[in-house]
Amino acid sequence: MSGALEFVVIFAILSVVVTFVTAPVRKAVGRHPLATSNVDELEAAREAKYRELRDAELDHVTGKLSDDDYALLDRSLRGEAVQILHGLDRERARENEEDSATIDPE
Repeated sequence: MSGALEFVVIFAILSVVVTFVTAPVRKAVGRHPLATSNVDELEAAREAKYRELRDAELDHVTGKLSDDDYALLDRSLRGEAVQILHGLDRERARENEEDSATIDPE
């Protein structure tokens, strides 16, 4: 196999794995704001994503991932982490608004 073909195959496999693993997270982030609170789920997803980032970095340092593969995976994982963090911010803001409305019904 040529180097370019190997790269494409590895990238395709990584993309499928990342898509499969993050499906529940993407579903949770995309929920309607009036859905039940999912702060705990998003916090767990955040920690899992951080763990994936650390694992990818370790794989890169130990030579299991090339520089190019690591850069692609890192960019993808960081983008997903940002989405999770935005979702977590939205959920916390929504919960704070609900708490304020309950305490001060003006």
